[in-house]
Amino acid sequence: PQTNMQKKGETNPDAASALGKRWKDTADTVIIGGGCVGASLAYHLAKGGVKDVVLLEKSELTAGSTWHAAGLTTYYHPGINLKKVHFDSIKLYETLEAETGQAVGFHQPGSVRIASTAARVDEMKYQMTRTHWHVTPQYFIGPEKVHELFPLLNIDKVLAGLYTPGDGHIDPYSLTMALAAGARMYGAQIYNPAPVTRLDPTADGKWDVQTPHGTIRANRIVNTAGFWAREVGQMIGFQHPTIPVHHQYVVTATVPEVKALKKELAVIRDLEGSYYLRQERDGLLFGPYEKMEKMVLQDSWVRDGVPPGFGKELFESDLDRIMEHVEMAMDMVPVLKKADIINVVSGPITYTPDLLPMVGPHQGVRNYWTAIGFGYGVIHAGGIGKFLSDWIRNGEPPYDLIECDPNRYGKWTDVPFMCAKARESYGFNNVVGYPKEERFGGRPTSRTSGVYELLKDKCSMGFHAGWEQPHWFYKPGDDTGYKPSFRRTNWFGPVGRECRLVMEKVGVIDLTPFGKFIVKGKDSLKLLDRLFANTLPKVGQTNISHMLTPAGRVFAEVTITQLTPGEFLLVTGSGSELHDLRWMEAEAAEGRYDVDIRNVTDDIGVLGIAGPNSRKVLQKLTDEDMSDGGFKFLHCRNIQLAGVPVRAIRISYTGELGWELYMDQKNLAAVYQAMMAAGKDEGIDNFGTYAMASLRLEKGFRGWGAEMNCDTNPLEAGLDYFIKLNKPADFIGKAALQEIKAKGLKRKLSYLSVRTDDVDPEGNETIWFNGKVVGNTTSGAYSYSSQQSLAFGYLPLELCSVGQQVEVELLGKKNPATVIQEPLVLTEPTRTRLAKKGKAKA
Repeated sequence: PQTNMQKKGETNPDAASALGKRWKDTADTVIIGGGCVGASLAYHLAKGGVKDVVLLEKSELTAGSTWHAAGLTTYYHPGINLKKVHFDSIKLYETLEAETGQAVGFHQPGSVRIASTAARVDEMKYQMTRTHWHVTPQYFIGPEKVHELFPLLNIDKVLAGLYTPGDGHIDPYSLTMALAAGARMYGAQIYNPAPVTRLDPTADGKWDVQTPHGTIRANRIVNTAGFWAREVGQMIGFQHPTIPVHHQYVVTATVPEVKALKKELAVIRDLEGSYYLRQERDGLLFGPYEKMEKMVLQDSWVRDGVPPGFGKELFESDLDRIMEHVEMAMDMVPVLKKADIINVVSGPITYTPDLLPMVGPHQGVRNYWTAIGFGYGVIHAGGIGKFLSDWIRNGEPPYDLIECDPNRYGKWTDVPFMCAKARESYGFNNVVGYPKEERFGGRPTSRTSGVYELLKDKCSMGFHAGWEQPHWFYKPGDDTGYKPSFRRTNWFGPVGRECRLVMEKVGVIDLTPFGKFIVKGKDSLKLLDRLFANTLPKVGQTNISHMLTPAGRVFAEVTITQLTPGEFLLVTGSGSELHDLRWMEAEAAEGRYDVDIRNVTDDIGVLGIAGPNSRKVLQKLTDEDMSDGGFKFLHCRNIQLAGVPVRAIRISYTGELGWELYMDQKNLAAVYQAMMAAGKDEGIDNFGTYAMASLRLEKGFRGWGAEMNCDTNPLEAGLDYFIKLNKPADFIGKAALQEIKAKGLKRKLSYLSVRTDDVDPEGNETIWFNGKVVGNTTSGAYSYSSQQSLAFGYLPLELCSVGQQVEVELLGKKNPATVIQEPLVLTEPTRTRLAKKGKAKA
């Protein structure tokens, strides 16, 4: 039947005459949108051997944000794996012309980020340690070298620079045409003009993609529609949080001093002036990012849609809006004062609330993927095309990129939030990127826990997937508020106080942001046994389990409790709520499991109580036996606490005696207040997530997204205890893990004590040995109970033994570090067990 369908499709006479080619009515993948991102995905899929790739473009290729882009390319990115995206893009662009025969206008004079304040110099040192363990070449350089790369600079202002050779700019139109030529060369079809008018899901997870030329039945669809992405999403019922912003850049006529140069100027990014500047033929091109209050959002398009026919148009330019940046640029590059402006380009580029794109399969429907929301589409196009193509072809991402997961947003991401955030992200484009950064635009969202009102004025709040969660609490005499720094700052002392509280007395923490799901139904055991590498807990018990990818990487870490026979509560981190839900739903649909998976994250509030006095406090509020024998570690029970029905699980991420208390969100405040009143004599108080992070590191607990993710397998992460290779079920990743185990590991997670002064490791720093890069840290914190800095880090097997000396680079300095025995502090259940053993011996 398939061949008949194809034959039928290939003889659609109207489409053939309108498009000048035969129309296909089935496809493996339909890509919607022909900018540089869509063209790159078509190229990579077709080159990777996927047959039947179709790209639909509503007018002409590059119409939208691509054609007018300034085309900057850089290896630099402050994140972790987005560096890989940039690297893959540049490596592709270097060879694309030879491969396709299409010129791409790629210039690679290098680029320099300019530091003109002490905080910027720190930021550059901070970024150097985050880059040394990657392939990207990057150098911290002095003013003389900066001047050599850009001789027209007023060097008085320059303290240092971050130099990335190989950076530059490319012609976005030519790039897209070359990618399209490559896609066709490898067998992809590109249809234009072919607007998509409707998207209908079929019962078996496919899509009917309607166009004026006919309908295509596709195995999957990918939205790469740029600033039309929201409208494409709306056809399915999604409100993607993408919004167009006005970005302007200025092009000058020939500048004699530029014309006289022997080689092309490096691209500069003046971070204090908030603009980029590069050579354009014999003139200059520069583009500023104006402040929040001056920048312009095209929010009418969010309300009313993009005007029909808009594509190769621009907005009215407005030089007044960027004048202060123009003046700063003239100060930094004095030849600009005499230069004539010949063109001001003002066009729409798409922003998401946090400025990162939305890349990957979307939760809530089957086989709908996005690659949208690119504020920097040209540098991301090549690498993202490769990343998504690999994921589509192999069934899992080639590396971890959760910061770009489309499912990091949810129903809480409404239009006011999106507008406030896009404004902030644009205006903050070049602010100093501190560790533990918080941005306050658009907060709080509709997602607030039952205790938010009680706590909001007592602490410094962090933002987690739309929720406000306390980082640390204030006491009289503290230096309060958000005061970011590359060194220890105002929260350092108070967090130590909270750690002591939990170790010596009792503390309470709001854990409501956890992602929470109820899984039940005829096949619930069968599905979870397939998804998770651990055995499932018995009724009334809890364990920690991991979902692995087919290649044996750690896709998720989840706490599983079997509530009643076949009914499970699954709890995951706030940042991976919909990421994990999508993975479970996809497996349930593919395997046709008869299950019901319900997301109860917003309905259920969670309080954690931890510390040696936590049992006493709870016992005052319930008739239930809370003793060690009566309520064992990793057991779960329904109890009445202060008259409120609560599901209590004896577990604590602090590693101290503790419980997590799950209840209806509306009862959270009452239970919290009852515990605080009951615990007065026991010294009860609040603690936040910073203290929890320090306590979990002392206990050697691994964190998902740090020690383990889609870049790591559970064996190298030291999770062997939770992986049951001998369980009968064929869990996802089992065969791959058996192979990894047989081959032997190349690296292992190690526990490090780091000698520092006022800078603590936080993860993603470079580890050195004998002058060579040998690994990277995954997380770090100060241990208040042992008064030293700790870090987890990956090291080659030969450097993993206890006592091994290495160096951890922090702010430009290599600090001595030693591999130590983990954990530094035993967990409460272990201490209790050892004490009982000791008593028995005595």
